[in-house]
Amino acid sequence: MIKQQLKQALLSSGVLRLAGRLHGKGAAILMYHSVLEDPGSVADSLGGMIHPRAIFEGQMELLAREFHPVSLDQVGRFVSGEEELPERAVVVTFDDGYADNFEMAMPILDRLGVPAAFYVTVDCVESRRLPWPSRLRYSFRKTARKEWKGEAAKVWNLGSEREREAAYLAACDRVAMLAGAEQERVVSHIEFDLGTMLPAESGDLMMNWGQVRGLAQGGHIVGSHTMTHPNLAHVGVEDARRELVESKRRMEAYINAKVVHFSYPCPALFPNWTEQTTQESQRAGYETAVTTSSGLARRNDNPLALKRVRPSKTVDGLRWNLETAFAGKAV
Repeated sequence: MIKQQLKQALLSSGVLRLAGRLHGKGAAILMYHSVLEDPGSVADSLGGMIHPRAIFEGQMELLAREFHPVSLDQVGRFVSGEEELPERAVVVTFDDGYADNFEMAMPILDRLGVPAAFYVTVDCVESRRLPWPSRLRYSFRKTARKEWKGEAAKVWNLGSEREREAAYLAACDRVAMLAGAEQERVVSHIEFDLGTMLPAESGDLMMNWGQVRGLAQGGHIVGSHTMTHPNLAHVGVEDARRELVESKRRMEAYINAKVVHFSYPCPALFPNWTEQTTQESQRAGYETAVTTSSGLARRNDNPLALKRVRPSKTVDGLRWNLETAFAGKAV
């Protein structure tokens, strides 16, 4: 209670806004995933990455009222010195490619005039399957097994929620280093071992290509989030190159437009990008790439390693995160 009152006092005083001006211009690139009326309905698969629709709408109204929403193209030109940005510039981005991005988020964004960038995991759209971290989350939460034999024959107890979470994170660490067919083989094997997998209709949670095209035709940016959602910093060079190049090629064919924006997946393990991945992104033809590293996009930053800001799950929380980010704190 006292902490909240102190935050409110700082926001009301204008001190944070003044500190933001002293730190100079930058853009806060917000990182979202999913927007649903009832987040609890898919919590066993998507976990805590969902924003309730009413909260998201309130957050977008805050951006339109108190900040300056801009496009990712503008930020790319800003960091390279080609364009100025307004003060308190904010970009909205979405990772993974969930259908609710088109069905729920886009109408809110369009009503308020807020441009956004949507990063699509191509194989998930094509195969009508959720990203593999959601598949594993569901299996570890729903399994009736009492134990699971992981890597190097290590046996993980699954008797409690805490033990299941630990086993799930260990599985994620393993799968994050895999891509393509080998990744799918291991994920399917884990699902088989646990005797539980997501129902087929869960694939409806992902966008189809018509919806992806609808976002682009509606004036929003559509970018790549790889083919199969590995951690590019932990896979081999050839796998990383394929994830970057093939996802771009397929997306361009489906939406009939250039794809020049990319988002690095961060399913598990750190870091999720390196100097080498930025070089590979450039070779693949991307002009910007966003990371999960915290902070603002500043003038002369590497456009292929842009930082982002976490939006919080409340309107006041978003205001605090943005004000402190502009004041120089990594959020």
